[in-house]
Amino acid sequence: MGLRFCSLASGSSGNCQYIETDKVRILIDAGLSGKKIENALATIDVDPSTIDCILVTHEHRDHTKGVGVLSRRYNLPIYANLDTWEAMSKIIGEISKNNINTFKTNIDFELGDLGILPFKISHDAKDPVAYNFYYKNTKLSLVTDTGCIDEDIKINIKNSDLLMIESNHDEEMLKMGKYPWFLKKRILGESGHLSNKTAGEILCEVLSGNMEKVLLAHLSKENNFPELAYQTVANIIQEAGIRLNKDVVLDMTYRDRPSKIYCFD
Repeated sequence: MGLRFCSLASGSSGNCQYIETDKVRILIDAGLSGKKIENALATIDVDPSTIDCILVTHEHRDHTKGVGVLSRRYNLPIYANLDTWEAMSKIIGEISKNNINTFKTNIDFELGDLGILPFKISHDAKDPVAYNFYYKNTKLSLVTDTGCIDEDIKINIKNSDLLMIESNHDEEMLKMGKYPWFLKKRILGESGHLSNKTAGEILCEVLSGNMEKVLLAHLSKENNFPELAYQTVANIIQEAGIRLNKDVVLDMTYRDRPSKIYCFD
């Protein structure tokens, strides 16, 4: 079967990703209700009772809302770094001690036949991480909820066969929108979220042109829309000489439904 990936939901209203190999099935975050995640899994023919564990990126509710519910309902182990555990404990509720697992940021570990590297990002959370996943010769990178991409992050996301990267907002929509100034400042700051423009610029630096699959993720409901995110990023990378559907496949994730299923041998 190999490796399968699907974004079950991605956006400011809730985030949950799914990775499957021959030996392990993992959720990355569970920021929707347990029922919504179960329904999303059903659309890709996955029984939630077959999930092996949940990995958490950071404690914000749009990434942790359903973590505790699913862990208690299906006896699922949860993996997060220590600071995230401490910060999300009130959100997710009581968890069986057997299901509490900690990892260290920037230190790799394994689950089944999947290698995992949680690496540091820049967001207004205790110790937020993004993830690299390694399966045989395949590398997946999931990077959202970061206000900037530094050199260390660029190194981690280069040479990814699939890269899910944040394309949260259009800067002009955000600046002219109804959000209060303090919230606009937070989103635009180095501990906030990546704009469409910044996502495109970063892709120009990290893509190799080997038909990587790029998924734009975590779009704002108020300050973005899928067609705008896609076209902004597409324009930027094409102006840099990167050819769509020849050098890179550019696609979307969605807040209210699963993405395509991406398969790798």
